[in-house]
Amino acid sequence: MDFDTLKEWLTLENIMKLINEYRSFGPIPGILLPLFEAFLPFLPLFLFIMANTNAFGLWFGFLFSWIGSVTGALLVFLLVRRFGQRKALRMIKKHPQVQKLMRWVERHGFGPLFILLCFPFTPSAVVNIVAGLSKIGIYQYMLAVMIGKVVMIFTISYVGHDIRSLITNPIKAIIVGVVIVILWYVGKQIEVRMNKKVELEKHPGEG
Repeated sequence: MDFDTLKEWLTLENIMKLINEYRSFGPIPGILLPLFEAFLPFLPLFLFIMANTNAFGLWFGFLFSWIGSVTGALLVFLLVRRFGQRKALRMIKKHPQVQKLMRWVERHGFGPLFILLCFPFTPSAVVNIVAGLSKIGIYQYMLAVMIGKVVMIFTISYVGHDIRSLITNPIKAIIVGVVIVILWYVGKQIEVRMNKKVELEKHPGEG
């Protein structure tokens, strides 16, 4: 299966069929799918979460998605922290944007990471790698991931647990659309502020 075929296959209906096909394994498929997304960020985490909530119900779907996503994020962080001096990762580490983010994470720690991880549109794979390359403490990072992903995954779970109602209830669909736009906008504003603050800290005499 090539990449384009995989992208076409990744629909809510197909993912739910996959989960139901391996239902005899209990929550394992529901946990593994979000875990894989941490290593393969092109995979649609929001579809995995929505499929879990439709297959297992709101609360169990949320729980399995959270366990998988948090475990995946921590594994990526630990692998990057362990092998951060390898050639490929050293090249990433030298990238100016990565350097900016690393300095910002090291200076501000838990709070900004928590806020970033609350938003569905944050590229969490980038956050995991940058945090692994930085000097932030593992427990500080774990706390930010565990709590931040509660907010993000529950938001998607709540929206996705009764996806049919979005079709039958136009008002709910409009509200969900507005919430998604607001989350995206706030996330982008945080990103802009982050970049400005890093630039000011880097060149304090300017402006």
